[in-house]
Amino acid sequence: MIRAAVLTLSDKGSKGRRKDTSGPAVERLLRKIDAEVVSYDILPDEKALIRKKLISLCSERIDLVITTGGTGVSPRDVTPDATREVIQVEIPGMAEAMRLKGLGKTPFAMLSRAVAGIRDGTLIINLPGSPAAVKENLSAILPVLPHAIEKIKGSTADCAPLS
Repeated sequence: MIRAAVLTLSDKGSKGRRKDTSGPAVERLLRKIDAEVVSYDILPDEKALIRKKLISLCSERIDLVITTGGTGVSPRDVTPDATREVIQVEIPGMAEAMRLKGLGKTPFAMLSRAVAGIRDGTLIINLPGSPAAVKENLSAILPVLPHAIEKIKGSTADCAPLS
């Protein structure tokens, strides 16, 4: 079982002025890989708060942290910046795969600054904030997440191509 956390980043959502639909969308998709969401929070788009929460989740032996929101180019979109400050190893291929999938739907996908990386054995992945973009982006990488987490945990089993 994969222990997962979902972190929605939204100024309005954190104040109760907007219902979070992206976080629940992440949780539904993670069930497809037998992941259990053991932590769910909504925070404002504040880099220090995001950084602190990511570090805390990684210290709790969470296997996977999925963030949603704050990945664009607006001044308050600071999720990728906070994530880069806490990860120890970046996995650029995951973010590239998500952007590539998104470009099939909209040219605006190229504005995503989402990142993926590892901190202390926890895989952290940034997703956009809309439920449609969550589904699109997460579906691009969902099949490889169990394998990635096994490798992060130290599995020495040979890699085999997905069929």
